[in-house]
Amino acid sequence: MAHPEQEPDAPAPRPPGAIRLGRLAGADIYVTSSWFLIAALLTVVMAAPIEAAQPGLGAWKYVGGFAFAVLLYLSVLLHEVSHAVMARRYGHPVHAITLHFLGGMTSVEGEARSPRQEFFIAVVGPITSLVVGFVSLLVYRVAPDGVISVALQGLVGTNLLVGLLNLVPGLPLDGGRVMKSIVWAVSGNAHTGTLVAAWCGRLAAVAAMLWPFVQERLVGWTTTPADYLIAFVVAMFLWTGATAAMSSARLRRKLPSLVGRQLARRTLAVPADLPLAEAVRRAQEAQAGGLVTVTTDGRPSGLVSEAVLLATPEERRPWVPVSSVSRTLGEGLSLPADIAGEDLIVAISRRPADEYLLLEDDGSIYGVLATADVDQAFRAAH
Repeated sequence: MAHPEQEPDAPAPRPPGAIRLGRLAGADIYVTSSWFLIAALLTVVMAAPIEAAQPGLGAWKYVGGFAFAVLLYLSVLLHEVSHAVMARRYGHPVHAITLHFLGGMTSVEGEARSPRQEFFIAVVGPITSLVVGFVSLLVYRVAPDGVISVALQGLVGTNLLVGLLNLVPGLPLDGGRVMKSIVWAVSGNAHTGTLVAAWCGRLAAVAAMLWPFVQERLVGWTTTPADYLIAFVVAMFLWTGATAAMSSARLRRKLPSLVGRQLARRTLAVPADLPLAEAVRRAQEAQAGGLVTVTTDGRPSGLVSEAVLLATPEERRPWVPVSSVSRTLGEGLSLPADIAGEDLIVAISRRPADEYLLLEDDGSIYGVLATADVDQAFRAAH
């Protein structure tokens, strides 16, 4: 099946304290400093079973433990790459994949446009982990005893666990996005889907926090101080992720009220060499809230900055051209007149400015959109 061609994505901003490893599936790959902490922990934890499986390795058992940590996070990377590939299949740019203490994160631009997209972008990650787990299990059954057998056993357990836990139906887990897609499909409302999945995420956080108190009674596992620490970290991750999803959903509910055409100011086109005082007089006469400079053949060339205009003393305005207070229309400063909602927010976030020129499909000027007007409309939205 053919898919729309995508322009190469711009390099993603480097996460604080992260190391860039390269680029894969159209995304920059980063490893945060917290990964080295979990890698060191895994190195120590795996040293004992490696020594037991192949005695006499000495310090090499720690090398084997670190190799396992790298191998494990390569499987986590596969999980995240599957999200990236599916997202790009649906036309969403993917800027970065970051590996960190608790796993990984894929930065996808924009929200899924349908429950179907949401479902497949989310579910492909856990499926990938489960496939890696089952493949590792098949290889483990025929592998010779020793370091390789220990590593494969670890990959089986961790990938099956990651796959199953990620299917828990609560945000920010992949299963939460699956839950969102189902509620969205049934209710017809993505906002409702997010809120339901976020509340499920909070319930999962509470369950994770309580697990150490009941695990010995339910499954016979002796509770240790480390169990309480891990439960606290996981619960905080789930709770904060679910809360952030709720906040995002409430913000996104306001986005449909942001319509470029409705927020645009009436605009007057003037020659670039026209004295500023005359341009202001004409704008007041036409009751225009924006000024655009045009070339001799009528093409827009610059956008007058309201802030710079107001900062120009009135006694100087007859002697300076409009071009002296205008900004050249570079990439991102001209937007389609029909832009609205999330597309509008993304556009002004990519290219921050005080004003933007709205153009019709035929290139004619519709009006000027001021960021201040967008902010005011957003605050006023219920």
